[in-house]
Amino acid sequence: MAVDRRDWSVVRRVVLSVALVAPVATMLAAAGGPAAPSLGGPAASCCARLVADASFGPAAVSSSTALTGVGIVRAQRSSATAWRVVPPAPMQPAVLPVGVAKEAGLQVKTILAARAVSGLFPEIRDIGGVRPDALRWHPDGLAIDVMIPDWHSAAGVALGNRIVAFVLANSDRFGLDHVIWRNTLYLPDGTQRGGMGHYDHVHIATDGGGYPTGQEVYLR
Repeated sequence: MAVDRRDWSVVRRVVLSVALVAPVATMLAAAGGPAAPSLGGPAASCCARLVADASFGPAAVSSSTALTGVGIVRAQRSSATAWRVVPPAPMQPAVLPVGVAKEAGLQVKTILAARAVSGLFPEIRDIGGVRPDALRWHPDGLAIDVMIPDWHSAAGVALGNRIVAFVLANSDRFGLDHVIWRNTLYLPDGTQRGGMGHYDHVHIATDGGGYPTGQEVYLR
């Protein structure tokens, strides 16, 4: 039987449509329908995932925040979308919790230094903050005193030395002004000077950075 060319054209279009639609239908059937944003589950820890945007509840940390190093960011709210991407756990910024320091009256960089020391050195059980003094450091919330347990022992001296080394290594992040420990004043530029006392605690002074507003997030 002869077939008109127009009929062959129709047949070719039908065959092509079936070839394109069939794989899509197969994938949708296997997946149970269009994929929805993942809200977690056993597989969620490996990959970035979508969760309900925290702007509809607690404040979310800005996505521009660095994921490494010690720093302070301002919490930001966004109402642009109902979803946000959450990176896998190893990539998430580690928020420093309140440590053992008395934070009332401290400025933000001083709080950051106190929390960082408290988080890294769990042996520290007491960090002093604001108190009356002839110099401005403690009264203005610019300094903390990291009390060293067994400060007269070799282990206590070694602990104090490690804290001094850590603070000096992070002087830019803390806005460090000076450190005093075991009769020596240390400056960020490497200058040292004796005759300073401070045998039972490490005195850490920063440039402050202003008083907290309550919107700060302190990151490792």
